[in-house]
Amino acid sequence: MPQDPAPRRKNLIKWFFSSLGPGVITGAADDDPSGIATYSSAGALLGTGQLWTALITWPLMASVQMMCARIGMVTGRGLAGAFQHKLPKPLITVFAAALLVANTINIGADLSGMADAAQMLFGFNSHWLVVLFGLAIALATVFFRYHSIASILKWLALTLFAYVITAFVVGPDWRAVAHDTFVPTLPKGHAAWAMIVAILGTTISPYLFFWQASQEVEEKKAAGRRMIARRGISRHELGVRGMDVGVGTLFSNLVMYFIILTTALTLHKHGITDIETSRQAAEALIPFAGKFAALLFTVGVLGVGFLAIPTLAGSAAYACAETFGWHQGLDAKFKSARGFYGIVICSTVVGMALDFAKISPVKALFYTAVINGLLAPFLLVGVLLTATDRKIMRNQPSSPLSIASVCLTTLLMFGAAIGMFWF
Repeated sequence: MPQDPAPRRKNLIKWFFSSLGPGVITGAADDDPSGIATYSSAGALLGTGQLWTALITWPLMASVQMMCARIGMVTGRGLAGAFQHKLPKPLITVFAAALLVANTINIGADLSGMADAAQMLFGFNSHWLVVLFGLAIALATVFFRYHSIASILKWLALTLFAYVITAFVVGPDWRAVAHDTFVPTLPKGHAAWAMIVAILGTTISPYLFFWQASQEVEEKKAAGRRMIARRGISRHELGVRGMDVGVGTLFSNLVMYFIILTTALTLHKHGITDIETSRQAAEALIPFAGKFAALLFTVGVLGVGFLAIPTLAGSAAYACAETFGWHQGLDAKFKSARGFYGIVICSTVVGMALDFAKISPVKALFYTAVINGLLAPFLLVGVLLTATDRKIMRNQPSSPLSIASVCLTTLLMFGAAIGMFWF
């Protein structure tokens, strides 16, 4: 008798969700308050004319993250550790330092954005909320173990659906939206070029490169593999991670698309083109999309902030620890990994302090995205040199298609940066 397909379907669904991990977390972290601010600014300033960027950045982001994942899985080391076989240490140190500075500013702006959103919901003073959120995230990162952190981050990714729902609440003209999605509008002028660099810098962001590779190592450590056993990958492991990264990056770009769409159809349409804070962005939606849409927007800022800040602090800690040879890892005890956890704590504390300096969170986030857009192509050159070296990659280098895609990404990011300065 034929078997009932229900248990098989149930097992397949269970396998699918259990296989989602570093790729989904990395993809969701890409839509942090920095990303939300940048995509909101793009929608408010340029309207639906930049929707096409979400379409083309998905395969580019997926190929970059998969290449970084492959480096971590094959070498058993994070990105900074793998770079040491190919790049001079002073250059790696510059990369790690630049990442730490950019991530710390990003953490500060993310905390401010979260606090503004929470103040709008609950009425508490935003400065106290920055301290509360910062301390909670830093302590959780230090005292929770890797699998607990990964599980929490994976579920927090669901808050991003708030932006998809918000776009449907607005009720767009889908025919016009489809035209702007599939017919690209080239940037005109400095502001538009700077926005393209910011979008690329937010979507294909340096901290995600380091986080993805390091999480592959953490996954193997959590499975009980020692250093030598962490090297190399099977076809099955590669296929699972490819699915994970593909789903994570698709989810990330889908959310990006709907944030641009929502703000384009509300703020840009009614002449609001300059956004100063995440709270202003949410409040500006109320007259045009209603309180429910603004509430969803605000909840999304909070949820993804709790997801992204540990990723920002952690990626900088991994980069610095591997560069200077410190003991590291989210499963390590504090006493044995003081340098690693010191970076997590210091970057979060400095980020908290930036809120009291009265710097506009959205402007800080936008310019951080531009800095990342300028830094990323140089890092991608290092990723390509490492991923194509058969000795480093233990005769498991990236595929020609993946190499071609990352090369294209690198050239586009260099081109966008040149375009911004040229115009």
